[in-house]
Amino acid sequence: MATFVLVHGGGHGGWCYKPVAQGLRALGHEVHAPSLSGLGDRKHLLGPAIDLDTHIDDIAQLLEYEDLREVILVGHSYGGMVITGAADRQPGRVGHRVYLDAAYPCDGESLHDHAFVMIDQARQTMRQVDGVEVVLEPAPGFAAFFGVIDPVLGAWTDARLTRQPWKCFAQKIVFTNESAMRAIPESHLICTSTIPTRDMSLITERSQGRVWDIDTGHDLMLTKPEWVCEKLDAIARLEN
Repeated sequence: MATFVLVHGGGHGGWCYKPVAQGLRALGHEVHAPSLSGLGDRKHLLGPAIDLDTHIDDIAQLLEYEDLREVILVGHSYGGMVITGAADRQPGRVGHRVYLDAAYPCDGESLHDHAFVMIDQARQTMRQVDGVEVVLEPAPGFAAFFGVIDPVLGAWTDARLTRQPWKCFAQKIVFTNESAMRAIPESHLICTSTIPTRDMSLITERSQGRVWDIDTGHDLMLTKPEWVCEKLDAIARLEN
């Protein structure tokens, strides 16, 4: 069976993968779903030094200290920036990259550059909290921003969303080992509504056609966990 490291997106935490992690573990897979520094159950660590590099280090260090190899690294949304950077730093420990309706950055690109319209909307809500510029301020009903419209699931999500340090979205990713990172196989699970915003010809070419889409909200690991789990399991079987 495979080893998965599931990386969440902005304002979320490892908690958002709970249904998917349970499904993968039931199939016999090893699953890690950490919260990035300053987010989720690590929100008490929020501080002005946290940026994209911090979060890339979170995952790169997890791979090293847990001595994980041939990992299927999954990133949702902003987490696509993080897994790309982590695979660039630890290419020998990553066996597959999976982009879950995620950012798919080029060298020298920030999330703000990559998804300007949506991220610039978030920027308009920026405020300072304890010296940290933050966006995605949690509020009742904010889960709908991520496509979670079921009232029960939305309330559960609202209770767990946390502020996002703006520096994470503004910092440009810098590759140091791009050829090795690009050589790692990749797959894409995409929400149908975001297809027009993507270079699908490039994605299809680089992934050798391992692209699936589904008509659901952006937080598809919450709105369609069974589908996500099924596709991740299929990817794991391709690797074995």
